[in-house]
Amino acid sequence: MNDFVSKIASFQNFKKYEDLNWTGNFEEYLDMVRQNPRIARTSYERTYDMILSHGTEEYVDNKKKITHYHFFSDVENDGKDAIFGLDIPLMRFVDVLKAAAMRYGTEKRIILLHGPVGSSKSTIARLLKKGLESYSRSPEGALFTYEWALPPDLRHLAGGQEVYPSPMNEEPLKLIPAEWREQAITELGLESDGFRPHIKGQLNPACRFIFKELMQHYNGDWGEVVKHIRVRRLLISEEDRIGIGTFQPKDEKNQDSTELTGDINYRRIAEYGSDTDPRAFNFDGEFNVANRGIIEFVEILKLDVAFLYDLLGATQEQKVKPKKFAQTDIDEVIIGHTNEAEYVRLLENRFMEALRDRTVKIDIPYITKLSEEVKIYIKDYNAEKVRGRFIAPHTLEIAAMWAVLTRLEEPKSGKPTVLQKLKLYDGKSDPHFTQDQVKELRKEAKREGMEGISPRYIQDKIANCLVSERGQQSINPFMVMNELESGLRSHGLITNEEDRKRYRELLAQVKQEYEDIVKNEVQRAISADEEALKRLCQNYIDNIKAYTQREKVKNPYTGQDEEPNERLMRSIEDKIEINEARKDDFRREIMNYIGALALEGRQFDYQTNERLYKALERKLFDDQKDSIKLTSLVSQVVDKEAQEKIDVVKQRLIRNYGYDDASANDVLHFVASIFARGELKDPT
Repeated sequence: MNDFVSKIASFQNFKKYEDLNWTGNFEEYLDMVRQNPRIARTSYERTYDMILSHGTEEYVDNKKKITHYHFFSDVENDGKDAIFGLDIPLMRFVDVLKAAAMRYGTEKRIILLHGPVGSSKSTIARLLKKGLESYSRSPEGALFTYEWALPPDLRHLAGGQEVYPSPMNEEPLKLIPAEWREQAITELGLESDGFRPHIKGQLNPACRFIFKELMQHYNGDWGEVVKHIRVRRLLISEEDRIGIGTFQPKDEKNQDSTELTGDINYRRIAEYGSDTDPRAFNFDGEFNVANRGIIEFVEILKLDVAFLYDLLGATQEQKVKPKKFAQTDIDEVIIGHTNEAEYVRLLENRFMEALRDRTVKIDIPYITKLSEEVKIYIKDYNAEKVRGRFIAPHTLEIAAMWAVLTRLEEPKSGKPTVLQKLKLYDGKSDPHFTQDQVKELRKEAKREGMEGISPRYIQDKIANCLVSERGQQSINPFMVMNELESGLRSHGLITNEEDRKRYRELLAQVKQEYEDIVKNEVQRAISADEEALKRLCQNYIDNIKAYTQREKVKNPYTGQDEEPNERLMRSIEDKIEINEARKDDFRREIMNYIGALALEGRQFDYQTNERLYKALERKLFDDQKDSIKLTSLVSQVVDKEAQEKIDVVKQRLIRNYGYDDASANDVLHFVASIFARGELKDPT
């Protein structure tokens, strides 16, 4: 047993424990601040620095420079609370924090995250709280508070306690009287690299009482008073209610404003003789415990009016008013979140103008970029988390596609279609639309992302498929789409039949898109004969070279010089819609491309040019599809030779596209049924 205990004990990092539990006198703390003034940051400064400490990355989307803050990727927790596709709203949010950190006015506002249900508002608040906890344990994010250490003859000042901690975990520099504070910071050199500690306000009522009594005891000698001060490292912790407060509104009968500002401890009134003695007060309201950190208001606009007065004072004046005491200074980030319906009610209420005026609203919409929406579901439904079930390729992508489509507004001009718009937003190029046009599409859609289907609904339906008792070992896009459609009948947030009808129509578009995707994959699997592609490509290049240089082509079989094979060239070019008028330009483009590669010392092959590669694949597919006899799968009469060829195609689907045996089989049967109906078209 001792060996086990010793083994576990060996994991402990004593040096880290000592750092996190550091204590020292006021003189030592002043020396620490002199070496690193950022120790004494405000809550907004610390929160902003915490976000920046994780690094940033810049990229360009539709000619707009965007900053991605790695903090919101939640790398420390393996992306558990990672936020995807919301870089622009998060940039606005960080800009508000930056302005508040620089004391430009937004530090006197409530930061209100506003958006539809399930749009990551709570996740952002949770990330900030977890981030502050972690940051306070790092050397860069270290912060400190103080406690009174009293000898026996002075312990009556703290109700007989030897140690009386600051009940609101205040900054030790607040012990310097306000009238000397700025001079002391200057004279002691407590600033560097353009940073100067901003220490505002007075001590909390309890510490102010002890401070005044000690000043009287020492005849006003402040130097003697602070000898009773012990400074210690402060670790922010939501569980311990240190530096993080969370307030959730309850029903109106049970709401009490003392939950925010603290309440009198009636047991101590007899001890101190008065309910106005600050030592008889519990500084345990959410505003009190959140001092030096962050307070989150869940569904903030559901607060009773009685709470709003405390909230307004906390934002504009950065003070709270405990019962029977003077206003008390606080230093904390105030963040709330609300949904659309509650915010509309706020706008309609003229009596809430003061709150609206003190609010900085940041819209947190649903994701409108397909590739980012897919990441949400991959995070929850991957091979590590889903055991015993295989998720067929495109299953999550198709569910995400439908979710994003429900959030997009129909273009006013009717062009592009909403499906084309989705692809353009996702960075897909389209020769018919420029980046400037895509930018205009975003501008004209004022409420895009503020309505539509929540990711939670998609997750619920995927989960239903995964636990279904139908016996399948894998789930495919059709299973999920059927589940999504059937759930619309009982969806609690769809209030009218018109929306239901629109969502079903969008689901039909998604089904058609999925058909095109798998048809294309099967086509490519059939035509994925590398040697045949190389031969076809070489034949095409030989012919267009002769055509552009007005030469003849040597027939490899007869050895005779012949005219370029126009029929062959056109049969390939038609596959990517190169019409007769554009054929010369396309052929010269390919030859120029080959020449440019040669100048760079690179060799051309059939995969180098994406458009030509696609054309060659489609041409080879047309040449080979009849010999594969895929449609024989429908009649279930397959000869041995055809089955061998079909098995080769199936293995390519497994190897190149991520299918398993069962899902590859399903896809082949599905596409075979389309072939049998004569519905196969070249996807554009």
